[in-house]
Amino acid sequence: MVSIRRGLAVVPQNPKRRKSLPKVFYSVVIRASIERVWSIIRDFNDFPSWHPEVHDSSVEDHRPSDAVGCVRSLYLKGGGHFRERLLALSDHEHKFAYTILESPLPIRSYVSTVQLRAITENDQTYAEWTADFDCDPDVEAGLAKIVLGVYRAGFDCLKAKFKQ
Repeated sequence: MVSIRRGLAVVPQNPKRRKSLPKVFYSVVIRASIERVWSIIRDFNDFPSWHPEVHDSSVEDHRPSDAVGCVRSLYLKGGGHFRERLLALSDHEHKFAYTILESPLPIRSYVSTVQLRAITENDQTYAEWTADFDCDPDVEAGLAKIVLGVYRAGFDCLKAKFKQ
């Protein structure tokens, strides 16, 4: 039941409704300049080169991989398939954002951002990967753990590219 008081709608709270959506955050320091790191992760279609669980990637409709709105199909080594849309790409901010369109995971409204920042003291890079998403409350903890594992594996592989 919805009641109106002085022009405001008052909607009763759903006891199962969460007050906030799940968020995942992971960050690392990479021993390479921001330009070197960005040159690897900037290509939205080149995920397999720096993520160990991704077998293949292709951008649909032959669009450029840096065109905002392009859709990539990712195929995992374990057999899963994801479709993701590039939402933003900024060379100035060394940042891109994307959303999951199709996934074998029970996840909704997933939006993720990868951003790099220069550590000027020693020419290294601070990298962060974040996500906001929705899911059923009973799978929230498990999904957050899976997403965090994806981020950790990707950044670990990226860091390994620059070990000397």
